Formats: sequence, C-alpha cells, structure tokens
Amino acid sequence: MTTQTTYLPAKTWKQRLSAWVLRLIGWRIQTLPALPPKYLIVVAHHTSNWDLPLGLLFLGVTGIKAHFIAKDDLFRGPLGWLLRWLGGIPVNRRSRTNFVDQIAREFEQRDRLAIAITPEGTRSKTDYWKSGFYHIALKANLPVVLGYLDYRRKMVGYGKIMHLTGDIEADLDVIREFFSHVTGKFPHQHGRIRFRPRG
Repeated sequence: MTTQTTYLPAKTWKQRLSAWVLRLIGWRIQTLPALPPKYLIVVAHHTSNWDLPLGLLFLGVTGIKAHFIAKDDLFRGPLGWLLRWLGGIPVNRRSRTNFVDQIAREFEQRDRLAIAITPEGTRSKTDYWKSGFYHIALKANLPVVLGYLDYRRKMVGYGKIMHLTGDIEADLDVIREFFSHVTGKFPHQHGRIRFRPRG
C-alpha cells in the first residue's frame, strides 16, 4: 500500500495558508488514496493541546471535512455557532437514547460524513481507551481510519483504513501495531490501547 508524504496541490486560500504554516513549522503530511464517503477517524496519541491546531492544519491542506462530537450544552449562543462552523456535532448526553445510536443515526441521515474521535478521551495518561468508536463503527458498518500526529517525525496524517471484525482483541492488535510507531508530544502520557473490561 503506497503512501504520499508530500503536500497536495493547493486549490484554495485555506489549503495554501495551511500548507504554508505546516512548512513553516517543519511538519509534513501523510495520506493514503481516496477516503470512503463515510468513516470514523480515530486519532492517537492525544497528549497535548497542540494536537488540535496540527489536526486542523492537516484538514486545511487536504480539504478533508471531519466533524467532532461535543455535548449539546456547548452549542448554545455564539459558542455554538463557532463549534458548528468548526465541524461540531451536538450530542444529547441526557437523553435515554444511547450515544452509539445517536451517532449511528447521524451517519444514516447523511450521504457523506467523517467524525474524528480521540479515544483516549484526555491528554493525560489513561489505562483504557473509550470503546464508543468501536461500537459506532460496528453498528453503522463504518470503516475506521487511523489518524495520528507523530512528533518524532513531525508528520500528521492517516495511514490505515480498517474494517472491524467484531473480534475486539484481534482488531485492537491491529490498532496497537499501527500506533506503536507513533510518538505523541509527551510519550510518557500515551494511553494504553485496550478497553475497560465489561462488568
């Protein structure tokens, strides 16, 4: 599977500006060929506030439109307009409707949708990844794109598109292998890639 580690041809002012900033700070991008119309992008390791602006620059260069999930309380007033403009999708955590079902419904209602998730859920070290992305992908029959920010190589991108099998440990082995070659800004804060045991 071939990868691309060069800057894509800039077509818009946003792409040109994002590419210029990335070059200025010495970062490169990596992408695989065409993405499917619907997918989840799982990003790791999330250890720094700098992950967000680097991720936004990557999206700016490539033109990929990825959304993120946030509590619906945050979408009130001017902040709500900004969050929606940035790609936020509000989720009602107070509803009896299961979180997984809410996100799966978002995918059912749209022809194209990509949602980025940081399964560590925090910039601090954690013993378990949140398993929501896994159950959403299975329920909505979505491919999972593995995205990363490698501070050692100064490279941001995605490097694998996988279809989950339902065998949690086998799927996590693939994910562990991929992210074993990725270094976050603060490596000592890498979360362990495993789900909390049920019960």
